[in-house]
Amino acid sequence: MTERLPVADRAQVRRDTVRLLSTERGRVFRLILLTCLAAGAGLVGPYLLGRIINMVEEGTATLGRVDLLAACVVAAAFLQLLLTRYARRAIYRFGEHVLRRLREDFVGRVLSLPTRVVERSGTGDLTTRVSADVATVGTSLRGALPGISMALIHILVLLVAVTWLHPVLGLCALLGFPLVWPALHWYLKRSRETYLAEGAALSSALEGTTATAEGGRTVEGLGIQEDRREVTERDVGVLYRARRGGLRLRTVLFPVAESVFVLPTSAALLVGGMLYLNGGISLGVLVTCLLYVQQMVDPMVGITQRVEELQRAGASFARLRGVQQLPEESSDPGRLPADDRIELVGVRYAYVPGHDVLRGIDLSVRPGERLALVGPSGAGKSTIGRLLSGADVPGSGRVLLGGVPVAELSPEVLRERIVLVTQEHHVFTGTLRENLAIAAEGADDTELLRALDSVDADWARKLPDGLDTLVGSGGEALEPARAQQVALARVVLLDPHTVVLDEATSLLDPRTARHTERSLAAVLEGRTVIAIAHRLQTAHDADRVAVVADGLITELGTHDELLAADGAYAALWSSWHGTD
Repeated sequence: MTERLPVADRAQVRRDTVRLLSTERGRVFRLILLTCLAAGAGLVGPYLLGRIINMVEEGTATLGRVDLLAACVVAAAFLQLLLTRYARRAIYRFGEHVLRRLREDFVGRVLSLPTRVVERSGTGDLTTRVSADVATVGTSLRGALPGISMALIHILVLLVAVTWLHPVLGLCALLGFPLVWPALHWYLKRSRETYLAEGAALSSALEGTTATAEGGRTVEGLGIQEDRREVTERDVGVLYRARRGGLRLRTVLFPVAESVFVLPTSAALLVGGMLYLNGGISLGVLVTCLLYVQQMVDPMVGITQRVEELQRAGASFARLRGVQQLPEESSDPGRLPADDRIELVGVRYAYVPGHDVLRGIDLSVRPGERLALVGPSGAGKSTIGRLLSGADVPGSGRVLLGGVPVAELSPEVLRERIVLVTQEHHVFTGTLRENLAIAAEGADDTELLRALDSVDADWARKLPDGLDTLVGSGGEALEPARAQQVALARVVLLDPHTVVLDEATSLLDPRTARHTERSLAAVLEGRTVIAIAHRLQTAHDADRVAVVADGLITELGTHDELLAADGAYAALWSSWHGTD
Protein backbone atom coordinates (compact mmCIF):
# COMPACT_ATOMS: atom_id res chain seq x y z
CA MET A 1 0.00 0.00 0.00
CA THR A 2 1.40 3.38 -1.02
CA GLU A 3 1.98 5.86 1.81
CA ARG A 4 2.37 9.50 0.87
CA LEU A 5 5.46 11.30 2.12
CA PRO A 6 4.72 14.03 4.68
CA VAL A 7 4.26 17.71 3.87
CA ALA A 8 5.77 20.47 6.00
CA ASP A 9 3.29 22.76 7.74
CA ARG A 10 3.30 26.55 7.43
CA ALA A 11 5.41 27.06 10.54
CA GLN A 12 8.06 24.61 9.31
CA VAL A 13 8.12 26.28 5.90
CA ARG A 14 8.66 29.69 7.53
CA ARG A 15 11.46 28.37 9.74
CA ASP A 16 13.20 26.64 6.85
CA THR A 17 12.86 29.74 4.65
CA VAL A 18 14.37 31.98 7.34
CA ARG A 19 17.15 29.44 7.87
CA LEU A 20 17.96 29.34 4.17
CA LEU A 21 17.99 33.12 3.89
CA SER A 22 20.12 33.51 7.03
CA THR A 23 22.80 31.28 5.55
CA GLU A 24 22.85 33.50 2.45
CA ARG A 25 23.02 36.86 4.23
CA GLY A 26 25.85 38.18 2.06
CA ARG A 27 24.05 37.43 -1.20
CA VAL A 28 20.77 38.83 0.14
CA PHE A 29 22.48 42.06 1.22
CA ARG A 30 24.11 42.52 -2.19
CA LEU A 31 20.93 42.01 -4.14
CA ILE A 32 18.95 44.38 -1.87
CA LEU A 33 21.66 47.03 -2.18
CA LEU A 34 21.78 46.78 -5.97
CA THR A 35 17.98 46.86 -6.24
CA CYS A 36 17.77 49.96 -4.02
CA LEU A 37 20.44 51.70 -6.08
CA ALA A 38 18.59 50.81 -9.31
CA ALA A 39 15.33 52.13 -7.86
CA GLY A 40 17.09 55.29 -6.70
CA ALA A 41 18.53 55.84 -10.18
CA GLY A 42 14.99 55.51 -11.55
CA LEU A 43 13.89 58.49 -9.45
CA VAL A 44 16.34 60.83 -11.11
CA GLY A 45 14.69 61.02 -14.54
CA PRO A 46 11.17 62.08 -13.44
CA TYR A 47 12.63 64.48 -10.87
CA LEU A 48 14.84 66.25 -13.43
CA LEU A 49 11.96 66.32 -15.92
CA GLY A 50 9.89 68.14 -13.27
CA ARG A 51 12.75 70.62 -12.82
CA ILE A 52 12.80 71.30 -16.56
CA ILE A 53 9.03 71.90 -16.58
CA ASN A 54 9.27 74.31 -13.64
CA MET A 55 12.11 76.25 -15.32
CA VAL A 56 10.07 76.52 -18.52
CA GLU A 57 6.98 77.62 -16.59
CA GLU A 58 8.97 80.21 -14.60
CA GLY A 59 10.79 81.44 -17.70
CA THR A 60 14.23 80.69 -16.28
CA ALA A 61 15.06 77.88 -18.70
CA THR A 62 18.06 78.25 -20.96
CA LEU A 63 19.18 75.91 -23.74
CA GLY A 64 22.36 75.03 -21.89
CA ARG A 65 20.58 74.22 -18.61
CA VAL A 66 17.90 72.15 -20.36
CA ASP A 67 20.53 70.23 -22.35
CA LEU A 68 22.49 69.54 -19.15
CA LEU A 69 19.44 68.25 -17.29
CA ALA A 70 18.37 66.19 -20.32
CA ALA A 71 21.84 64.64 -20.46
CA CYS A 72 21.54 63.81 -16.77
CA VAL A 73 18.16 62.12 -17.45
CA VAL A 74 19.77 59.94 -20.12
CA ALA A 75 22.73 59.14 -17.85
CA ALA A 76 20.38 58.21 -14.98
CA ALA A 77 18.37 55.95 -17.28
CA PHE A 78 21.55 54.21 -18.43
CA LEU A 79 22.72 53.86 -14.81
CA GLN A 80 19.35 52.39 -13.82
CA LEU A 81 19.58 49.90 -16.69
CA LEU A 82 23.07 48.87 -15.62
CA LEU A 83 22.18 48.53 -11.94
CA THR A 84 19.01 46.61 -12.77
CA ARG A 85 21.02 44.18 -14.86
CA TYR A 86 23.44 43.47 -12.04
CA ALA A 87 20.61 43.32 -9.48
CA ARG A 88 18.82 40.68 -11.56
CA ARG A 89 22.06 38.80 -12.05
CA ALA A 90 22.63 38.78 -8.28
CA ILE A 91 19.08 37.53 -7.67
CA TYR A 92 19.37 34.79 -10.29
CA ARG A 93 22.68 33.64 -8.83
CA PHE A 94 21.11 33.62 -5.39
CA GLY A 95 18.16 31.60 -6.70
CA GLU A 96 20.33 29.00 -8.42
CA HIS A 97 22.51 28.66 -5.32
CA VAL A 98 19.49 28.11 -3.04
CA LEU A 99 17.94 25.68 -5.54
CA ARG A 100 21.13 23.62 -5.60
CA ARG A 101 21.08 23.39 -1.82
CA LEU A 102 17.40 22.39 -1.79
CA ARG A 103 17.97 19.66 -4.36
CA GLU A 104 21.03 18.32 -2.54
CA ASP A 105 19.22 18.37 0.83
CA PHE A 106 16.23 16.54 -0.63
CA VAL A 107 18.22 13.84 -2.41
CA GLY A 108 20.55 13.44 0.57
CA ARG A 109 17.65 12.95 2.95
CA VAL A 110 15.89 10.48 0.65
CA LEU A 111 19.08 8.44 0.36
CA SER A 112 19.37 8.37 4.16
CA LEU A 113 15.83 7.06 4.65
CA PRO A 114 15.15 3.42 5.48
CA THR A 115 14.48 1.42 2.32
CA ARG A 116 11.01 0.42 3.47
CA VAL A 117 9.98 4.07 3.85
CA VAL A 118 11.09 4.95 0.33
CA GLU A 119 9.47 1.89 -1.20
CA ARG A 120 6.16 2.38 0.60
CA SER A 121 5.98 5.99 -0.57
CA GLY A 122 5.85 4.90 -4.22
CA THR A 123 7.86 6.10 -7.19
CA GLY A 124 5.24 8.63 -8.28
CA ASP A 125 5.42 10.77 -5.15
CA LEU A 126 9.23 10.75 -5.03
CA THR A 127 9.57 11.39 -8.76
CA THR A 128 7.11 14.27 -8.67
CA ARG A 129 8.85 15.92 -5.75
CA VAL A 130 12.36 15.62 -7.14
CA SER A 131 11.28 16.76 -10.63
CA ALA A 132 8.08 18.84 -10.78
CA ASP A 133 8.36 20.34 -7.28
CA VAL A 134 12.04 21.18 -7.65
CA ALA A 135 11.28 22.72 -11.05
CA THR A 136 8.45 24.79 -9.57
CA VAL A 137 10.64 26.09 -6.77
CA GLY A 138 13.40 26.78 -9.30
CA THR A 139 11.03 28.75 -11.54
CA SER A 140 9.97 30.82 -8.54
CA LEU A 141 13.54 31.47 -7.46
CA ARG A 142 14.40 32.62 -10.99
CA GLY A 143 11.19 34.54 -11.68
CA ALA A 144 8.77 35.21 -8.85
CA LEU A 145 11.34 35.92 -6.15
CA PRO A 146 13.38 38.38 -8.26
CA GLY A 147 10.21 39.98 -9.60
CA ILE A 148 8.55 40.45 -6.21
CA SER A 149 11.76 41.54 -4.46
CA MET A 150 12.57 44.20 -7.04
CA ALA A 151 8.94 45.30 -7.31
CA LEU A 152 8.57 45.77 -3.55
CA ILE A 153 11.76 47.79 -3.31
CA HIS A 154 10.78 49.93 -6.30
CA ILE A 155 7.31 50.57 -4.85
CA LEU A 156 8.76 51.50 -1.46
CA VAL A 157 11.31 53.89 -2.96
CA LEU A 158 8.71 55.50 -5.25
CA LEU A 159 6.19 55.79 -2.40
CA VAL A 160 8.72 57.54 -0.18
CA ALA A 161 9.61 59.90 -3.03
CA VAL A 162 5.97 60.78 -3.81
CA THR A 163 5.15 61.28 -0.13
CA TRP A 164 8.22 63.49 0.31
CA LEU A 165 7.21 65.66 -2.66
CA HIS A 166 3.54 65.88 -1.59
CA PRO A 167 1.94 63.81 1.23
CA VAL A 168 -1.57 64.01 -0.27
CA LEU A 169 -0.41 62.45 -3.53
CA GLY A 170 1.41 59.83 -1.44
CA LEU A 171 -1.95 58.84 0.04
CA CYS A 172 -3.40 58.61 -3.47
CA ALA A 173 -0.60 56.19 -4.40
CA LEU A 174 -1.67 53.91 -1.54
CA LEU A 175 -5.30 53.78 -2.68
CA GLY A 176 -5.04 50.42 -4.45
CA PHE A 177 -3.69 48.42 -1.52
CA PRO A 178 -6.78 48.38 0.79
CA LEU A 179 -8.99 47.63 -2.22
CA VAL A 180 -6.98 44.63 -3.43
CA TRP A 181 -6.39 43.19 0.05
CA PRO A 182 -9.76 41.33 0.40
CA ALA A 183 -9.18 39.48 -2.89
CA LEU A 184 -5.55 38.77 -1.98
CA HIS A 185 -6.55 37.51 1.49
CA TRP A 186 -9.23 35.27 -0.05
CA TYR A 187 -6.65 33.87 -2.45
CA LEU A 188 -3.92 33.27 0.14
CA LYS A 189 -6.35 31.50 2.46
CA ARG A 190 -7.12 28.87 -0.19
CA SER A 191 -4.03 28.66 -2.38
CA ARG A 192 -1.78 26.45 -0.22
CA GLU A 193 -4.25 23.58 0.07
CA THR A 194 -5.23 23.92 -3.59
CA TYR A 195 -1.65 23.61 -4.82
CA LEU A 196 -0.86 20.81 -2.36
CA ALA A 197 -3.86 18.91 -3.71
CA GLU A 198 -2.59 19.51 -7.23
CA GLY A 199 0.83 18.11 -6.30
CA ALA A 200 -0.73 15.01 -4.71
CA ALA A 201 -2.95 14.47 -7.76
CA LEU A 202 0.08 14.73 -10.05
CA SER A 203 1.93 12.16 -7.92
CA SER A 204 -0.99 9.73 -8.12
CA ALA A 205 -1.35 10.18 -11.87
CA LEU A 206 2.38 9.57 -12.40
CA GLU A 207 2.32 6.55 -10.08
CA GLY A 208 -0.55 4.96 -11.99
CA THR A 209 0.89 5.72 -15.42
CA THR A 210 4.32 4.37 -14.45
CA ALA A 211 2.81 1.18 -13.04
CA THR A 212 0.81 0.61 -16.23
CA ALA A 213 3.81 1.26 -18.48
CA GLU A 214 6.19 -0.95 -16.49
CA GLY A 215 3.64 -3.75 -16.34
CA GLY A 216 2.53 -3.40 -19.95
CA ARG A 217 3.07 -7.04 -20.83
CA THR A 218 1.27 -8.19 -17.70
CA VAL A 219 -1.64 -5.88 -18.50
CA GLU A 220 -1.89 -7.34 -21.99
CA GLY A 221 -1.47 -10.90 -20.77
CA LEU A 222 -4.26 -10.61 -18.21
CA GLY A 223 -6.47 -8.60 -20.53
CA ILE A 224 -6.97 -5.76 -18.06
CA GLN A 225 -6.35 -2.89 -20.48
CA GLU A 226 -9.78 -1.43 -19.79
CA ASP A 227 -9.24 -1.52 -16.02
CA ARG A 228 -5.92 0.30 -16.31
CA ARG A 229 -7.48 2.79 -18.71
CA GLU A 230 -10.20 3.52 -16.16
CA VAL A 231 -7.60 3.99 -13.42
CA THR A 232 -5.65 6.41 -15.63
CA GLU A 233 -8.78 8.37 -16.55
CA ARG A 234 -9.77 8.57 -12.90
CA ASP A 235 -6.32 9.88 -11.90
CA VAL A 236 -6.30 12.37 -14.78
CA GLY A 237 -9.78 13.51 -13.77
CA VAL A 238 -8.62 14.19 -10.21
CA LEU A 239 -5.62 16.12 -11.56
CA TYR A 240 -7.87 18.09 -13.93
CA ARG A 241 -10.20 19.11 -11.10
CA ALA A 242 -7.25 20.07 -8.90
CA ARG A 243 -5.82 22.30 -11.61
CA ARG A 244 -9.21 23.85 -12.26
CA GLY A 245 -9.27 24.79 -8.59
CA GLY A 246 -6.02 26.72 -9.04
CA LEU A 247 -7.38 28.37 -12.17
CA ARG A 248 -10.49 29.49 -10.28
CA LEU A 249 -8.32 31.23 -7.69
CA ARG A 250 -6.35 33.06 -10.37
CA THR A 251 -9.47 34.21 -12.25
CA VAL A 252 -10.57 36.02 -9.10
CA LEU A 253 -7.28 37.57 -8.04
CA PHE A 254 -5.83 38.76 -11.36
CA PRO A 255 -8.81 40.75 -12.73
CA VAL A 256 -9.31 42.47 -9.37
CA ALA A 257 -5.65 43.47 -9.16
CA GLU A 258 -5.45 44.73 -12.73
CA SER A 259 -8.56 46.90 -12.33
CA VAL A 260 -7.86 48.20 -8.82
CA PHE A 261 -4.29 49.33 -9.44
CA VAL A 262 -5.44 51.73 -12.16
CA LEU A 263 -7.12 53.81 -9.46
CA PRO A 264 -3.96 55.33 -7.86
CA THR A 265 -2.94 56.99 -11.14
CA SER A 266 -6.47 58.30 -11.74
CA ALA A 267 -6.79 59.57 -8.16
CA ALA A 268 -3.35 61.22 -8.26
CA LEU A 269 -4.19 62.90 -11.58
CA LEU A 270 -7.54 64.18 -10.28
CA VAL A 271 -6.30 65.36 -6.86
CA GLY A 272 -3.05 66.71 -8.28
CA GLY A 273 -4.93 68.67 -10.96
CA MET A 274 -7.12 70.27 -8.30
CA LEU A 275 -4.09 71.14 -6.17
CA TYR A 276 -2.34 72.68 -9.18
CA LEU A 277 -5.38 74.79 -10.09
CA ASN A 278 -5.57 76.01 -6.49
CA GLY A 279 -1.85 76.77 -6.37
CA GLY A 280 -1.09 73.99 -3.91
CA ILE A 281 1.56 72.35 -6.11
CA SER A 282 3.79 73.35 -8.97
CA LEU A 283 3.37 71.80 -12.41
CA GLY A 284 6.85 70.26 -12.30
CA VAL A 285 6.26 68.55 -8.95
CA LEU A 286 2.84 67.34 -10.17
CA VAL A 287 4.35 65.79 -13.30
CA THR A 288 7.12 64.18 -11.25
CA CYS A 289 4.63 62.70 -8.78
CA LEU A 290 2.38 61.44 -11.56
CA LEU A 291 5.32 59.75 -13.25
CA TYR A 292 6.32 58.16 -9.95
CA VAL A 293 2.77 56.90 -9.33
CA GLN A 294 2.54 55.59 -12.88
CA GLN A 295 5.83 53.73 -12.35
CA MET A 296 4.24 52.01 -9.34
CA VAL A 297 1.38 50.45 -11.35
CA ASP A 298 3.34 47.77 -13.19
CA PRO A 299 5.19 46.55 -10.05
CA MET A 300 1.87 46.42 -8.15
CA VAL A 301 0.17 44.32 -10.81
CA GLY A 302 3.31 42.25 -11.22
CA ILE A 303 3.38 41.41 -7.51
CA THR A 304 -0.15 40.03 -7.52
CA GLN A 305 0.64 37.94 -10.58
CA ARG A 306 3.89 36.72 -9.09
CA VAL A 307 2.13 35.83 -5.82
CA GLU A 308 0.52 32.94 -7.68
CA GLU A 309 3.95 31.59 -8.62
CA LEU A 310 5.19 32.14 -5.09
CA GLN A 311 2.25 30.27 -3.54
CA ARG A 312 2.66 27.40 -5.96
CA ALA A 313 6.37 27.30 -5.10
CA GLY A 314 5.49 27.46 -1.39
CA ALA A 315 3.38 24.32 -1.73
CA SER A 316 6.20 22.59 -3.62
CA PHE A 317 8.71 23.76 -1.01
CA ALA A 318 6.47 22.29 1.73
CA ARG A 319 6.46 18.94 -0.13
CA LEU A 320 10.26 19.02 -0.45
CA ARG A 321 10.88 19.96 3.17
CA GLY A 322 8.31 17.46 4.41
CA VAL A 323 10.83 14.70 3.76
CA GLN A 324 13.00 16.22 6.50
CA GLN A 325 10.38 15.05 9.02
CA LEU A 326 11.05 11.39 8.28
CA PRO A 327 13.53 9.53 10.51
CA GLU A 328 16.96 8.83 9.07
CA GLU A 329 18.58 5.44 9.19
CA SER A 330 20.38 5.14 12.50
CA SER A 331 24.17 5.20 12.35
CA ASP A 332 24.42 3.67 15.84
CA PRO A 333 25.68 0.08 15.44
CA GLY A 334 23.69 -0.91 18.54
CA ARG A 335 23.70 -4.57 19.49
CA LEU A 336 25.70 -6.87 17.25
CA PRO A 337 24.41 -10.32 16.29
CA ALA A 338 26.01 -13.18 18.21
CA ASP A 339 26.08 -15.33 15.07
CA ASP A 340 24.29 -15.71 11.71
CA ARG A 341 21.34 -17.78 12.92
CA ILE A 342 18.07 -16.45 11.49
CA GLU A 343 14.80 -16.88 13.36
CA LEU A 344 11.25 -15.88 12.53
CA VAL A 345 8.97 -16.17 15.54
CA GLY A 346 5.20 -15.72 15.14
CA VAL A 347 5.68 -13.33 12.23
CA ARG A 348 2.59 -11.69 10.78
CA TYR A 349 2.60 -9.04 8.06
CA ALA A 350 0.01 -7.13 6.04
CA TYR A 351 0.48 -4.69 3.17
CA VAL A 352 -3.13 -3.61 3.70
CA PRO A 353 -4.43 -3.53 7.30
CA GLY A 354 -6.72 -6.45 7.98
CA HIS A 355 -5.41 -8.60 5.10
CA ASP A 356 -2.43 -10.56 6.42
CA VAL A 357 0.03 -11.88 3.84
CA LEU A 358 1.92 -13.82 6.53
CA ARG A 359 -0.22 -15.40 9.23
CA GLY A 360 2.19 -16.64 11.87
CA ILE A 361 5.53 -17.79 10.42
CA ASP A 362 7.94 -19.74 12.61
CA LEU A 363 11.27 -20.63 11.00
CA SER A 364 14.87 -21.11 12.04
CA VAL A 365 17.77 -21.09 9.57
CA ARG A 366 21.17 -22.37 10.70
CA PRO A 367 24.37 -20.47 9.75
CA GLY A 368 25.72 -21.79 6.45
CA GLU A 369 22.48 -23.56 5.56
CA ARG A 370 20.92 -23.43 2.10
CA LEU A 371 17.17 -23.06 2.40
CA ALA A 372 14.75 -22.95 -0.52
CA LEU A 373 11.32 -21.31 -0.21
CA VAL A 374 8.78 -22.67 -2.69
CA GLY A 375 5.07 -22.26 -3.17
CA PRO A 376 2.42 -20.65 -5.36
CA SER A 377 2.50 -16.98 -6.36
CA GLY A 378 1.13 -14.72 -3.65
CA ALA A 379 1.86 -17.21 -0.88
CA GLY A 380 4.20 -14.76 0.92
CA LYS A 381 7.67 -16.00 -0.15
CA SER A 382 8.95 -12.59 -1.32
CA THR A 383 7.50 -10.95 1.79
CA ILE A 384 9.58 -13.32 3.95
CA GLY A 385 12.65 -12.29 1.94
CA ARG A 386 11.94 -8.60 2.48
CA LEU A 387 11.50 -9.13 6.23
CA LEU A 388 14.77 -11.05 6.45
CA SER A 389 16.65 -8.26 4.67
CA GLY A 390 15.16 -5.51 6.84
CA ALA A 391 13.37 -3.90 3.89
CA ASP A 392 10.15 -4.27 5.92
CA VAL A 393 9.33 -4.94 9.56
CA PRO A 394 6.70 -7.42 10.73
CA GLY A 395 3.34 -6.26 11.99
CA SER A 396 3.79 -8.63 14.91
CA GLY A 397 6.29 -11.29 15.88
CA ARG A 398 10.07 -11.09 15.59
CA VAL A 399 12.68 -11.46 12.85
CA LEU A 400 16.01 -12.13 14.56
CA LEU A 401 19.60 -12.34 13.33
CA GLY A 402 21.92 -13.77 15.94
CA GLY A 403 19.34 -12.96 18.63
CA VAL A 404 19.01 -9.29 17.58
CA PRO A 405 15.87 -7.94 15.82
CA VAL A 406 16.79 -7.19 12.20
CA ALA A 407 14.94 -3.86 12.42
CA GLU A 408 17.34 -2.71 15.18
CA LEU A 409 20.52 -3.34 13.20
CA SER A 410 22.29 -0.32 11.72
CA PRO A 411 22.33 -0.11 7.89
CA GLU A 412 26.08 -0.83 7.82
CA VAL A 413 25.77 -3.97 9.95
CA LEU A 414 22.68 -5.14 8.06
CA ARG A 415 24.32 -4.72 4.64
CA GLU A 416 27.38 -6.62 5.87
CA ARG A 417 25.26 -9.47 7.22
CA ILE A 418 22.30 -9.85 4.81
CA VAL A 419 21.83 -8.92 1.14
CA LEU A 420 18.55 -9.27 -0.73
CA VAL A 421 18.82 -9.86 -4.49
CA THR A 422 15.57 -9.69 -6.43
CA GLN A 423 14.63 -9.98 -10.08
CA GLU A 424 14.53 -6.18 -10.10
CA HIS A 425 17.88 -4.70 -11.06
CA HIS A 426 19.38 -1.39 -12.05
CA VAL A 427 22.34 -0.38 -14.15
CA PHE A 428 23.54 3.13 -13.38
CA THR A 429 24.76 5.41 -16.14
CA GLY A 430 28.55 5.14 -16.04
CA THR A 431 31.24 2.59 -16.68
CA LEU A 432 30.90 -1.10 -15.87
CA ARG A 433 33.69 -0.63 -13.32
CA GLU A 434 31.71 2.10 -11.55
CA ASN A 435 28.60 -0.08 -11.49
CA LEU A 436 30.53 -2.87 -9.77
CA ALA A 437 32.58 -0.61 -7.47
CA ILE A 438 29.34 0.44 -5.77
CA ALA A 439 29.61 -2.83 -3.85
CA ALA A 440 33.37 -2.71 -3.22
CA GLU A 441 35.08 0.66 -3.66
CA GLY A 442 38.58 -0.66 -3.11
CA ALA A 443 38.32 -3.64 -5.48
CA ASP A 444 40.87 -3.80 -8.29
CA ASP A 445 40.23 -4.94 -11.86
CA THR A 446 41.18 -8.52 -11.09
CA GLU A 447 38.59 -8.76 -8.31
CA LEU A 448 35.92 -7.14 -10.45
CA LEU A 449 36.52 -9.51 -13.36
CA ARG A 450 36.61 -12.49 -11.00
CA ALA A 451 33.21 -11.48 -9.65
CA LEU A 452 31.82 -11.27 -13.18
CA ASP A 453 33.31 -14.64 -14.08
CA SER A 454 31.73 -16.23 -11.00
CA VAL A 455 28.26 -15.40 -12.36
CA ASP A 456 29.15 -16.48 -15.93
CA ALA A 457 29.25 -12.91 -17.27
CA ASP A 458 31.98 -13.77 -19.79
CA TRP A 459 30.53 -11.15 -22.15
CA ALA A 460 32.11 -8.44 -19.97
CA ARG A 461 35.60 -9.27 -21.23
CA LYS A 462 34.41 -8.82 -24.82
CA LEU A 463 33.10 -5.26 -24.34
CA PRO A 464 34.83 -2.58 -26.49
CA ASP A 465 36.58 -0.92 -23.54
CA GLY A 466 36.34 -3.72 -21.01
CA LEU A 467 35.51 -2.44 -17.54
CA ASP A 468 35.75 1.13 -18.83
CA THR A 469 32.83 0.61 -21.24
CA LEU A 470 29.97 3.03 -20.64
CA VAL A 471 26.76 1.19 -19.80
CA GLY A 472 23.23 2.30 -19.07
CA SER A 473 21.54 5.30 -20.64
CA GLY A 474 23.69 6.66 -23.49
CA GLY A 475 26.15 3.78 -23.30
CA GLU A 476 26.28 0.05 -24.01
CA ALA A 477 22.75 -1.26 -23.61
CA LEU A 478 22.70 -4.24 -21.27
CA GLU A 479 19.80 -6.59 -21.86
CA PRO A 480 17.90 -7.60 -18.69
CA ALA A 481 19.74 -10.91 -18.35
CA ARG A 482 23.15 -9.19 -18.42
CA ALA A 483 21.99 -6.47 -16.05
CA GLN A 484 20.90 -9.20 -13.66
CA GLN A 485 24.34 -10.76 -13.84
CA VAL A 486 25.86 -7.38 -12.93
CA ALA A 487 23.57 -7.33 -9.89
CA LEU A 488 24.73 -10.83 -8.90
CA ALA A 489 28.38 -9.81 -9.35
CA ARG A 490 27.76 -6.99 -6.87
CA VAL A 491 26.58 -9.60 -4.35
CA VAL A 492 29.81 -11.52 -4.80
CA LEU A 493 31.80 -8.32 -4.20
CA LEU A 494 29.74 -7.42 -1.12
CA ASP A 495 30.65 -10.82 0.36
CA PRO A 496 27.74 -10.89 2.86
CA HIS A 497 27.18 -13.50 5.57
CA THR A 498 23.66 -14.26 4.31
CA VAL A 499 22.17 -13.94 0.83
CA VAL A 500 18.45 -13.89 0.10
CA LEU A 501 17.86 -14.69 -3.59
CA ASP A 502 14.34 -13.76 -4.68
CA GLU A 503 14.12 -15.33 -8.15
CA ALA A 504 17.48 -13.66 -8.80
CA THR A 505 18.13 -15.62 -12.02
CA SER A 506 14.59 -15.47 -13.42
CA LEU A 507 15.61 -13.33 -16.41
CA LEU A 508 18.25 -15.79 -17.57
CA ASP A 509 17.40 -18.61 -19.92
CA PRO A 510 17.04 -21.98 -18.12
CA ARG A 511 20.42 -23.33 -19.20
CA THR A 512 22.33 -20.14 -18.30
CA ALA A 513 20.36 -19.80 -15.06
CA ARG A 514 21.25 -23.33 -14.01
CA HIS A 515 24.93 -22.79 -14.76
CA THR A 516 24.92 -19.40 -13.01
CA GLU A 517 23.24 -20.84 -9.92
CA ARG A 518 25.90 -23.56 -9.67
CA SER A 519 28.71 -21.02 -10.08
CA LEU A 520 27.12 -18.72 -7.51
CA ALA A 521 26.64 -21.63 -5.12
CA ALA A 522 30.35 -22.38 -5.31
CA VAL A 523 31.25 -18.75 -4.61
CA LEU A 524 28.80 -18.57 -1.68
CA GLU A 525 30.00 -21.83 -0.15
CA GLY A 526 29.86 -21.64 3.65
CA ARG A 527 27.38 -18.74 3.67
CA THR A 528 23.71 -18.85 4.52
CA VAL A 529 21.65 -18.81 1.33
CA ILE A 530 17.86 -18.46 1.30
CA ALA A 531 16.58 -18.95 -2.22
CA ILE A 532 13.02 -18.05 -3.18
CA ALA A 533 12.78 -20.55 -6.00
CA HIS A 534 10.66 -20.56 -9.12
CA ARG A 535 12.70 -23.49 -10.52
CA LEU A 536 12.39 -26.57 -8.35
CA GLN A 537 15.89 -27.68 -9.28
CA THR A 538 17.05 -24.98 -6.85
CA ALA A 539 15.02 -26.67 -4.12
CA HIS A 540 16.52 -30.03 -5.02
CA ASP A 541 20.03 -28.67 -4.38
CA ALA A 542 19.09 -26.99 -1.06
CA ASP A 543 19.76 -28.43 2.40
CA ARG A 544 16.13 -27.91 3.34
CA VAL A 545 12.94 -26.82 1.58
CA ALA A 546 10.13 -24.75 3.11
CA VAL A 547 6.78 -24.83 1.37
CA VAL A 548 4.84 -21.57 1.81
CA ALA A 549 1.11 -21.52 1.17
CA ASP A 550 -1.50 -18.97 2.19
CA GLY A 551 0.90 -17.12 4.48
CA LEU A 552 2.02 -20.21 6.39
CA ILE A 553 4.86 -22.71 6.20
CA THR A 554 3.00 -25.92 5.49
CA GLU A 555 5.97 -28.25 4.95
CA LEU A 556 9.61 -28.14 6.00
CA GLY A 557 12.33 -30.71 5.38
CA THR A 558 14.87 -32.01 2.90
CA HIS A 559 13.97 -32.66 -0.72
CA ASP A 560 13.86 -36.42 -0.16
CA GLU A 561 11.83 -36.11 3.06
CA LEU A 562 9.19 -33.95 1.40
CA LEU A 563 8.94 -36.27 -1.59
CA ALA A 564 8.43 -39.20 0.79
CA ALA A 565 5.72 -37.26 2.64
CA ASP A 566 3.75 -37.13 -0.63
CA GLY A 567 2.31 -33.69 0.17
CA ALA A 568 2.21 -30.32 -1.57
CA TYR A 569 5.92 -30.36 -2.42
CA ALA A 570 5.71 -33.81 -3.95
CA ALA A 571 2.81 -32.60 -6.10
CA LEU A 572 4.82 -29.58 -7.22
CA TRP A 573 7.80 -31.79 -8.06
CA SER A 574 5.67 -34.17 -10.07
CA SER A 575 4.07 -31.28 -11.93
CA TRP A 576 7.52 -29.77 -12.59
CA HIS A 577 8.69 -33.01 -14.18
CA GLY A 578 5.38 -33.68 -15.89
CA THR A 579 4.83 -37.03 -14.18
CA ASP A 580 1.29 -36.47 -12.87
